[in-house]
Amino acid sequence: MSSKKLRRVGLSPELCDRLNRHQIVTCKDFLCLSPLELMKITGLSYRGVHELLRVVSRACAPQMQTAYEVKAQRSAALSPAFLSTSLSALDEALRGGVARGSITEITGPPGCGKTQFCIMMSVLATLPTDMGGLEGAVVYIDTESAFSADRLIEIAESRFPRYFNTEEKLLLTSSKVHLYRELSCDEVLQRIESLEEEIISKGVKLVIIDSVASVVRKEFDTQLQGNMRERNKLLAREAATLKYLAEEFSIPVILTNQITTHLSGALASQADLVSPADDLSLSEGPSGSSCVTAALGNTWSHSVTTRLIFQNLGSERRQILIAKSPVAPFTSFVYTIQKEGLVLQGPQRS
Repeated sequence: MSSKKLRRVGLSPELCDRLNRHQIVTCKDFLCLSPLELMKITGLSYRGVHELLRVVSRACAPQMQTAYEVKAQRSAALSPAFLSTSLSALDEALRGGVARGSITEITGPPGCGKTQFCIMMSVLATLPTDMGGLEGAVVYIDTESAFSADRLIEIAESRFPRYFNTEEKLLLTSSKVHLYRELSCDEVLQRIESLEEEIISKGVKLVIIDSVASVVRKEFDTQLQGNMRERNKLLAREAATLKYLAEEFSIPVILTNQITTHLSGALASQADLVSPADDLSLSEGPSGSSCVTAALGNTWSHSVTTRLIFQNLGSERRQILIAKSPVAPFTSFVYTIQKEGLVLQGPQRS
């Protein structure tokens, strides 16, 4: 909540402009200053500054709610609590699809369909609500230059041929997907921290980062002293901001992650350096000496609410595992990738 912009807490535009000239943009920026510093910047009296501190503190402090109030609030919401994946068995297991207000992580080896899933979800978020969509815009942060506009159009036309029956509808959907190619950790963090105003102005209903691991693993050699600590600080900052955006605006956030080999008896930080390009399955090795896990470590895994693991099964068959979810049991689904995106195969659940 400390990431909330001062313009959204009730301060006057003139005061916000004055604070902005001193790079004081968020509640955190404001609350880190002493009353004397704020008096000098704002020109207000000591009493006036204390009143501002009270207003800003109250605006960014999480309010206590009972479980009953949370349930009643969700029941009264006019918009759906989930974004449908259009994969009926998966939606059923997840109680509706990808949850709004939380972070969902898609993890797996290269070529298993993580980006295909993200592009498909981008199309779905732009659809009208009566078709299971959110009727909004999408922010798609691409760190691997893997996004394809042609694929977006192909999935839209093939998955919903009756709806996307005109060039105008295809143009409208593609114009709602705002793509950012950020190729460094600083660029990704700056983009995430600037999303609040964009979510409001563009009516963003879904944020996707594909992938969160790519730039982090390139820039941080965790065998070097201090790098692991700095990496964890960066990831914690990203996760906190994304959680705030998801909860504040009741939108789903979807991230993709890579895989890594964890060696028994070895440090996790050393195992995290294994190349994600290796064709590895997410299972324990035959000798029990190694296993493949989601990258970025145990601390990061606690930052995501839902984790879906995508696996290659051989030939064209792949598998989705619900590995972590507050509402769904450990469940698997077999799928293939077709023109229309991901397609579940029968029997759909195992």
